Parts: sequence; C-alpha cells; structure tokens
Amino acid sequence: MARLVVLYRMPKDTAAFDRYYRSTHIPLAKKLPGLRKYEISSGGISTPGGAADLHLVATLHFDSIADIQSAFASPEGQAAAGDLANFADGGVDLYLFDTEEV
Repeated sequence: MARLVVLYRMPKDTAAFDRYYRSTHIPLAKKLPGLRKYEISSGGISTPGGAADLHLVATLHFDSIADIQSAFASPEGQAAAGDLANFADGGVDLYLFDTEEV
C-alpha cells in the first residue's frame, strides 16, 4: 500500500477553507483514479509539544506510489492539484510513500 499525506497549514479564513474543502475539493479528489480510501483529520492538530500550525491533514490511500503518480497525471489529478490554489492560502505540503505493516 502507498499513502499520500497532505498537510494544510493554517488558512487565513478557516471557515471558508472548510466550506470550500468539503463542498468542492473533496469531490474533485475523490475522482482520482486508483484512490482506495480518503481520510481527513477531525478537530485540532497538535504535536507532543503543543499546537501545530496545521489546520487539516488528509491521507489518501492507493495501492502503490506508481498509482499515486498516475492519478496525478490524469485529468482528474490535474484538476485536484490545480484546485489547491483556490483555497489553501496558508500553504500545503504533499508527501507520498509506501507503507509496510510491522
């Protein structure tokens, strides 16, 4: 299995971010070819030392990194990636990696 973890930094307007993310971005991202599961954080995000400067964490599950790369090369992936500029004004980081159960 592989994961794409998306870290959304604190936006200027959290309520506007949340509305847009749920009504527009999630439906776009759920069209990604090969997407197996889509999870988002609920509530505040913190570190062992206290509050983090993150507003939301999204974890998207795929079968492989190649599937993630293929998904973002697709028209649906281009639409989802292009949409980030419409609401993620606080900044966003994307990480993709394989996983193994231990």
